[in-house]
Amino acid sequence: MRHRTALRPLGAALTLSLVAGALGAVAITTPAQAAASADDVSVDFSASTGAFRGGASGSLYGLGDAGAPSQAVLDGARVTNVSQKPPAGAQHPNGDALDVEKNFFAGAGQDLYVYVQDMYPDWTYHGGVRPGDDDGDGVWDYLPILKATVEKIATTSEHPEKYVFIPFNEPDGIWYQNWSTMKGQFLADWTVAYDLIQSVYAEHGLGHAKIAGPGESSWHADRETDFLTYAKAHDELPDVIVWHELGTQNLATFRSHMDAYRDVVKSVGIPELPVDITEYAMPRDMNVPGQLVQWLAMFEDEKVDAQTAYWNYAGNLSDNASRNNSANAGWWMLKWYGDLAGSTTVRLTPPVLNTVDSLQGIAAVDRSNRKATVLVGGGTKDVALHLTGLDAATFGASVDVVVRENRINGAEGDSLQPPVVLSTTARTSGGTVDVTVPNSDRYSAYQVVVTPHRAQRPAVATDLVDSTEAEAATLTDACKTYQNPSTEWSHLASGSYDVGCLNKPTSSVTWKVTVPRDGTYRLDLLAGANQAPGKQALFVDGSLDQVVSYAADLSWTYRGTTHATLHLKAGTHTLSVRPSKDGSTLLGGSDITLDRLDLYDVTDGEAADYPAVDARLSGDARLTYDGALAGAVRLAGDGAATTFVTAAETGYYDLTTTYATNRASTVTLDVNGRAVALPKTKGPGTWTSTARVYLPEGVSEVTARAPKGATALGLSTLRGSDQRRSDADTGLVKVYGPGGLALAGTAAVTPLPAGSNGVGGTDVEGLGKGGTATLARPAGFGPGEYQLVVAAANADKSDAINYNPQVISRFLDVAEAGGHTVRGTFRHNYAWQSFWNYTIPLDLTTRSGAVTLGNATAGGPNVNRVTLARFVAATSTTAAR
Repeated sequence: MRHRTALRPLGAALTLSLVAGALGAVAITTPAQAAASADDVSVDFSASTGAFRGGASGSLYGLGDAGAPSQAVLDGARVTNVSQKPPAGAQHPNGDALDVEKNFFAGAGQDLYVYVQDMYPDWTYHGGVRPGDDDGDGVWDYLPILKATVEKIATTSEHPEKYVFIPFNEPDGIWYQNWSTMKGQFLADWTVAYDLIQSVYAEHGLGHAKIAGPGESSWHADRETDFLTYAKAHDELPDVIVWHELGTQNLATFRSHMDAYRDVVKSVGIPELPVDITEYAMPRDMNVPGQLVQWLAMFEDEKVDAQTAYWNYAGNLSDNASRNNSANAGWWMLKWYGDLAGSTTVRLTPPVLNTVDSLQGIAAVDRSNRKATVLVGGGTKDVALHLTGLDAATFGASVDVVVRENRINGAEGDSLQPPVVLSTTARTSGGTVDVTVPNSDRYSAYQVVVTPHRAQRPAVATDLVDSTEAEAATLTDACKTYQNPSTEWSHLASGSYDVGCLNKPTSSVTWKVTVPRDGTYRLDLLAGANQAPGKQALFVDGSLDQVVSYAADLSWTYRGTTHATLHLKAGTHTLSVRPSKDGSTLLGGSDITLDRLDLYDVTDGEAADYPAVDARLSGDARLTYDGALAGAVRLAGDGAATTFVTAAETGYYDLTTTYATNRASTVTLDVNGRAVALPKTKGPGTWTSTARVYLPEGVSEVTARAPKGATALGLSTLRGSDQRRSDADTGLVKVYGPGGLALAGTAAVTPLPAGSNGVGGTDVEGLGKGGTATLARPAGFGPGEYQLVVAAANADKSDAINYNPQVISRFLDVAEAGGHTVRGTFRHNYAWQSFWNYTIPLDLTTRSGAVTLGNATAGGPNVNRVTLARFVAATSTTAAR
């Protein structure tokens, strides 16, 4: 049973022990941990293993449609390679390469692979049997499909040179299973396919088309040798070698496969070709940091690209992003990995290599910005890091060490900025520092950042005052279930257990919390609502406090986060979650599993600091470690610093940056691609600038620029009572329920069932195909930038052909009378009466033109409410104190 009481005591208990005399290396430990065994990890920052590649963040069908996932989510994960279906492919209802290329190439996207056979409507393509010449025209029946795909991309794509065609997917299991009898056929078919693809590109003056192969479902040295020998002889070598590493056993075998691959190319007499493992890992690995880091470390060690497999639905980075715009723990793992871009990887020695489910890591150094990073996780003990090669010329005689923890939080979990669990300054001896990272959770991963001394080193987080595993609570008429991590198809649970059977009026999950002061607290319930929204009662000290409404999830184990606000007095309280308010009648949809219950102190608001050290820098931006601004970023010219901030709910937040200038200057914050110019400084000095901006729930991409120069310490976000008052300001925000919308055509107001998480008891259904909803703009809502927030539900999907839920996105066109039209994407969210907030940037150009939501050609989502909010409420710049 696991009950974790806050991170506050952890911060208070940190001590430093000198292990090599007064000037020796420093070990950072806690008293309880000092005597405990730890896993040893050595990192030598002077031993380069090459430029950071960053290609293991790829994803098969990670993109669903334009806007799914959002641009901020995609950019933050720094996805460089994906595989998608061919244009109009029948295998899946979304994931069309041409539909997603704009968003993909607008970010870090470099290579867009196409699974050409996904044009077939069935899995395993034509019944798993190679098609012949069924129509008797003398042409292999697959060739028209292949040609149509290549033609469409060659003539329609904005970037055909960035596409990579995969003509055969898993040929060892589909079409060419028996190598002893079908080898000749496969090799002949490779020639035909290769020549056709090249001829189409040549016909359109596009030069060489990139092709990947052979595409096996697993590594086969014999097939690879035969294939490459043939391809070399016929001048048809693929541009990229691809195969799959799906089972968990590949954590132990992949390096041997790479060794065998290198032996093969050497024996064939060709240079080593780039490798992309176009499908890797199992459902139990997705969105679990301690699992993902093992795969990322392995692929980065070998400098190959790799794509997480497609086990559920398209559009969420293979279960590594949540809802329509949010981060789960998998996203943060990919984000940390992507943050290493521009660095040099260095030698990291874990306790063991080539072992399934073991402590692994990645280490890198960015010498131009004097920053060293270690990503580590997957073990069950404390991690004893032995860091060497921290040369004094780069890092100085002492360093700041900041460690953040990224915990498992469900596929649809809402993971905010990972908390700091260790923060200290340590002297180095001969470039050596020893750091003990406190850890007991194999599902967690850690980011360790080492820099010269910073003026504002982040403090250990103290807002989490209680974290209770549901199975550690007092259970009444409920059952706990072990989610076995060795089961490849499972979705792992925090603490490896969750609690279900909450289907009796007498069921309850009860636990005690102790809070430090009178104030406001946010309870995060990590829970699974199986294909339907639902409600549970939350009791405080034996009395009903509120009814908690949950959005639907894919299943009881495909968990999401629900937030509830509590007002508590200092001291100890008993909290209880129950499926009934009165002990006799079940609430609608109350059979919901509970995994973990986290209580945060938000009395002073939802606040987060994002140091410049953690930003992604571009152009001439550089970190500096001088004086009062040590750890700041210098911006000038084309220099930019990009931060990915997270928000627990949609609404107004203060974005604040403190910076110094040596003359009059203007700092601009680009928020999700929209420029927010902060008031100009009057001259030299230190300044604090704030913009109150209406942010979407989830991830926002904020880029700071100062062409005339500024040195900024970072960015902070705050949402408290003052910002919430702006939400209620009718001069800034207008909320429309179903009754406040003018409906036309098939659109109609419809009652909601008792379990719905919608507000007001009704929604609008029948939008699209002639059904529209129009909102009248209030007086004063003239031209300008707005956010249109639509609480919407979409459970559309096509018939299943395998294990993939064949989900379908729906769209609404938002048209301003006399102005422009923009399209909003509404990702599938499991139930027609389960609502998520989708935020659409809206630039209005007329004084009062009405705004209409509709779709002339297809059905739209159901809508519970619509909010029109000014994008920026206010800005200010003042002299810093």
